[in-house]
Amino acid sequence: MTRIFSGVKPTGHLTLGNYLGAVRQWAEVDQHRADALFCVVDLHALTVEHDPGRVRRLSRHAVTLLLAAGLDPGRCTVFVQSHVDEHARLSYLLECVATDGEMRRMIQYKEKVARERARGSSVRLSLLTYPALMAADILAYGADEVPVGDDQRQHVELTRDLAVRFNQRYGHTFVMPRATYPVVAARVMDLQEPTSKMGKSHDSVAGIVYLLDEPDVVRKKIMRAVTDSGQEVAYDPESKPGVSNLLEILAACVGGEPGKLSGAYTSYGALKKDTADAVVELLRPLQYRHRELIADPACLEGVLRDGAEKARGMARPTVDAAYRAIGLLPPP
Repeated sequence: MTRIFSGVKPTGHLTLGNYLGAVRQWAEVDQHRADALFCVVDLHALTVEHDPGRVRRLSRHAVTLLLAAGLDPGRCTVFVQSHVDEHARLSYLLECVATDGEMRRMIQYKEKVARERARGSSVRLSLLTYPALMAADILAYGADEVPVGDDQRQHVELTRDLAVRFNQRYGHTFVMPRATYPVVAARVMDLQEPTSKMGKSHDSVAGIVYLLDEPDVVRKKIMRAVTDSGQEVAYDPESKPGVSNLLEILAACVGGEPGKLSGAYTSYGALKKDTADAVVELLRPLQYRHRELIADPACLEGVLRDGAEKARGMARPTVDAAYRAIGLLPPP
């Protein structure tokens, strides 16, 4: 059976972009067609300045929302990255295979370095090397597919390069993964800055719809979304990014294609209203299930314990094989 691995980073509360771009696909499709692992990648949250207590809270919060969104521990493996030592073990081996130039070419690294330098600050070394950890997340499980957004395409390509290099130098050890992408709303944009991705940790939350936002908050944010010059409702991400983003969100909520949906509207206001209604209805059952889950903390603890044990059993043979292949002496 095809094996899938994907994860979410607990650096902020999960957003509509996370759901439409990844989590819904995991719940509705991926866990039913493959041996699927879904991970809260908390080690990645340490690559930037963070509050330890907040990382723990957001990690627990993310697991709860993944379950509320429909991930079924009976069908897939849901776990937290730091609960499985094999991620960190393999990450170091892959750092020993990767090059400095490869890491510095990563677009996200260059963007974050530029932002921090503009502030007169610097970044942590772990931000430079975290693509090796991401590669370890994938390769440890022999994943065939990695569902990601467009912004992670480069990292999956690096993972493939590292797998090829390791296999060629030290013997065949890793399965070659490939990235897969949702058809619609692969990258939901910020409602106030429609040329930027709807991220979890932006300074301004006005353009971000969080999965647990109350219905009136959702409506207010969408009705205040930035649109474009002119009055024509058309799907054109280049010249009309604001309207196109709303059409993509609406299409992802109700089904259909953004371009075809645009023909039903003659005003931005009507498009915003229908998009707001669709998002509220989409989130309603998820929010209801979330309230049920937080009322039963023992259930969450059981899911995390069982998920980590299952993930550990899958990853350890591959990581042990990599240790032997690269030349490390087995423990007595």
